[in-house]
Amino acid sequence: MSAPETSAQPLLQLQNVESAYGPIKAIRGVSLTVHPGEIATVLGSNGAGKTTILKTISGIIDPLKGSVHFKGGNITAQDPTSIVRLGLMHVPEGREVFPLLSVRDNLMMGAYTRRDRDAVARDLELVYGYFPVLKERMQQDAGLLSGGQQQMLAISRALMAAPELILLDEPSLGLSPRLTKEIFEIVVRINRERGTTILLVEQNANMALNAADFGYVLENGRIVMEDRCERLREKEDIKEFYLGMKDTGMRGERRWKRKKTWR
Repeated sequence: MSAPETSAQPLLQLQNVESAYGPIKAIRGVSLTVHPGEIATVLGSNGAGKTTILKTISGIIDPLKGSVHFKGGNITAQDPTSIVRLGLMHVPEGREVFPLLSVRDNLMMGAYTRRDRDAVARDLELVYGYFPVLKERMQQDAGLLSGGQQQMLAISRALMAAPELILLDEPSLGLSPRLTKEIFEIVVRINRERGTTILLVEQNANMALNAADFGYVLENGRIVMEDRCERLREKEDIKEFYLGMKDTGMRGERRWKRKKTWR
């Protein structure tokens, strides 16, 4: 797929970020960059620290060290509402829709910081275009939707804020392969048609690497590999540990080479 120019000023930068849950450090010295208009992805196993990165960016967790910059400004440890107003939306793992509110009311909750009512109405029709089932069920309680429909709703709710950057956490979690493929296709459309930048955390490495432009691999809270996705797909470590394409000449106990590939 075509890739955005990387010479532009980064939209998002993490510099040597460390975050913890009590005494347990979840991420250690994480530095990453997301450029305007691209899809970047963070790959890693359960417990690697992927979700912690997103929570630190969106202000849910305050980092112990390092800094987070968005649109050239330092947003480290700002409160989540302020970060949303700057144009950054977080779609959490598990969707977290409002189950007793209607689909339409959930969508309007995404637009609560906006005052441009005509533009909000246009964006509402836009998300219905991406996910027609949400229009069909606009008056239904969100808690009655299927898991896939709730994921569609969570993404659409984020779009209603008209963000410049969406943090998308495990969109394939608990979904069938068919629904996963459908949602990833829409995510790519949103990026290409609207120019919305996306930072994607995902365990389905095959889907993520096909959708994204640039990828990071996280292991035990540290980034151990980074590169353009078309190059990551060809690396033997990625093939073996993430894509299920094990080379029989490789030893199963081999670990990541702690060498970074820089932009």
